[in-house]
Amino acid sequence: MTLKSYEEAIEWIHGTLRLGIKPGLARMEYIMEKLNHPEKANKWIHIAGTNGKGSTLTFIRNCVEEAGYTTGTFTSPYIETFNERISVNGKPISDDKILILANRLKPIAEELKNTIYGPPSEFEIITAMMFLYFAEYDSIDIGIIEVGLGGRLDSTNILLPLVSVITTIGMDHMEFLGNTIEEIASEKAGIIKPGTPVISGVIQSEAQEVIKAIASKNKANFAQLNQDFFIQLDGKTATFKTKHGEEIVDLVIGLYGFHQLNNASLAIKVIQYLNTYSSYDIDEKAIKAGLKKAFWPGRMETISEKPLIIVDGAHNPEGIETLKHSINRFSGHKIIIVSILKDKNYKEMLSSLKSIPDCEIILTTFDYSRAMSAQETINVGKLEDIAVNPVWHDAINDTVQSKNDSKIFITGSLYFISEVRKFVFNYLA
Repeated sequence: MTLKSYEEAIEWIHGTLRLGIKPGLARMEYIMEKLNHPEKANKWIHIAGTNGKGSTLTFIRNCVEEAGYTTGTFTSPYIETFNERISVNGKPISDDKILILANRLKPIAEELKNTIYGPPSEFEIITAMMFLYFAEYDSIDIGIIEVGLGGRLDSTNILLPLVSVITTIGMDHMEFLGNTIEEIASEKAGIIKPGTPVISGVIQSEAQEVIKAIASKNKANFAQLNQDFFIQLDGKTATFKTKHGEEIVDLVIGLYGFHQLNNASLAIKVIQYLNTYSSYDIDEKAIKAGLKKAFWPGRMETISEKPLIIVDGAHNPEGIETLKHSINRFSGHKIIIVSILKDKNYKEMLSSLKSIPDCEIILTTFDYSRAMSAQETINVGKLEDIAVNPVWHDAINDTVQSKNDSKIFITGSLYFISEVRKFVFNYLA
């Protein structure tokens, strides 16, 4: 049956979510064959990692666009609208195109259901829509693609990129990726292709060794942050350097947080590789302008000045630890409203937040299948000796009403941050 409206298309796409995460590339290969391989129609940059994928992507995108190129991006999850997951030069795909693409994919999905592979997941359908859109409906000079989960078996891993990027490695999604840093690094490094340059922002030495070994096996040029290239803060600007003596000075980084220096550094190295190994010409002026204008919603984003409210999608222990370092740079009393998904390591995450000086923590939850229930937040609050308000918008409202002199930070899943942003913008309008 043909989908007749955007709403029907979205309902059909989301309806496949109940199928869950289904690692493996067989279904994607089947779909791509049926669509005449749209994944081969464009040039790509492929980004994997536990944290920092979205920020690194937006730095690269802005630099490339400043040089006059058209970029397509594929990101997840969305912050404001579903359509933004597939964008061209930052402009989300239209509702009409979503409907057209969904109707292109629906009969293939129904056909797949009757094969040994089984029906595609929501993420596989969206990934296929993205490849098809950039191949047939909108022209791009390059696509920047964010891995959904892991790397080796992720739906996006059917592409052959110009450059592969691995931002960070953390203990997340362990039920799919493994129980050690080395195992998770191996899964993330599954995006490495023979002869394709690899850029790593991974910090742990044991993870670096795994990625470097896989790159070597694939005869892929390998560059490691803080070994082959560096970035340092010089007052209000930053300087990028390579071990070969290349240098870019007076960089202004548009995204807040010390960790964004590393993400910006990865982006610059990607640009250098594009200039070296392909026909792109992205000069220093474009790099500086792109880094300065970069904006990524939900990442240390100030959504209110009075009172000061900052949102950040720190959804795992590594993200929370990074957020802690950013919060520590603010003086005065702080309040953190946090929602933690029930499959995350809440003990470690709350322990990091509780170590922040002059800080009050409020645990809450929201309407999402993986979120804690109201009772679970109450139980965790008692165990961790922190305040709880299971109704998140009440937690925000009460905090704003009674603590106007405090700096308010709201964090957790990006799905949560998406809801918070809409509420706060309407609340303060």
